[in-house]
Amino acid sequence: MVKHRGNIVMLVKFDEIIEVVLHHEGGYVNDPKDPGGETNFGIAKRSHPDVDIKNLTKDEAKEIYYEDYWAGNKVPYVPDNLKHIYFDMCVNQGKGRAVKILQQAANAKGAGLKVDGGMGPKTLEAVKGVELDRVRAYRVKYYADLVTRKPDLEKFYFGWFRRALEV
Repeated sequence: MVKHRGNIVMLVKFDEIIEVVLHHEGGYVNDPKDPGGETNFGIAKRSHPDVDIKNLTKDEAKEIYYEDYWAGNKVPYVPDNLKHIYFDMCVNQGKGRAVKILQQAANAKGAGLKVDGGMGPKTLEAVKGVELDRVRAYRVKYYADLVTRKPDLEKFYFGWFRRALEV
């Protein structure tokens, strides 16, 4: 899929990436211990109260992901090597946390960013030299810290860990 914005032509890999995200997210779940609550294809009722989650189709989920998570989170402007992990973090952890993880990884390379969760021009510039494995490491650290703070979430840790390494 090619998107045109002004004079810039971007090769967008949404169609490939979304299939991996959907695989990780799975189908309908309503686990009371899951922080996401009722979800289908990873789309949470909490974040999308007007969506009939139980009857959501795969194509409808893809539309939500494209509008709200891909375009809405500036994924096309992130370096190609980080597009998939950034998009996946936006889906799984929310945009603010995803950006903070990118900012922390960039700061480990001397970027000097304020870790504020805002995807502005400074962050977009700073992440250009950040390696995928560095972002993975900070993502795994976030999950480990989360489980330490909230031990009830430990049942999700191994799945989160595997996902962090696979993306």
